[in-house]
Amino acid sequence: MSNYRLFTLEEALTLLPTVRQLLVEIQAAKQELDATSAEVERLLGLTGGNGHLANDVAQARAEVQVSAAKLESLMSELDSIGVQLKGIEEGLVDFPSEREGRVILLCWRLGEETIAWWHDEDTGFPGRQPL
Repeated sequence: MSNYRLFTLEEALTLLPTVRQLLVEIQAAKQELDATSAEVERLLGLTGGNGHLANDVAQARAEVQVSAAKLESLMSELDSIGVQLKGIEEGLVDFPSEREGRVILLCWRLGEETIAWWHDEDTGFPGRQPL
C-alpha cells in the first residue's frame, strides 16, 4: 500500500471547491511567474552586458523570486491536502483512492463539473474511465 492519503469519492467531492480555487490560484501564479521570468530575459537582452539596466534586472529578478515562492506555496498547500497535481496548464489533479482492493486515481480537470473519471496509477490521463 502507498504512503499517501486515500480519498473516498465523497471526500474528494467535498474537497473539490477548495481544490478548484487552489488550481485557479496556481494557474494565475504560474502565469505571473512566466511573465516575470520573460521580463528578466527581455531586460537581460537589452542590457547587452553593459549594466545600464542593472536596477531593473534586479527588481525583475526579485519579482521572479516572489512569484516562484507564491507558486510553490500554493502547490505545497494542494500537496498537503493529499491531492496530486498532474498539470498546471490543464488544471489536472488526481485524488488517490481505492477500487476493488487496489489504488486508483480519481481524475479531475478544471472546467469539469464533478469528479466523473478514474484511472490506474500507471495509465494516467489517457487511461481515464468513467466512474
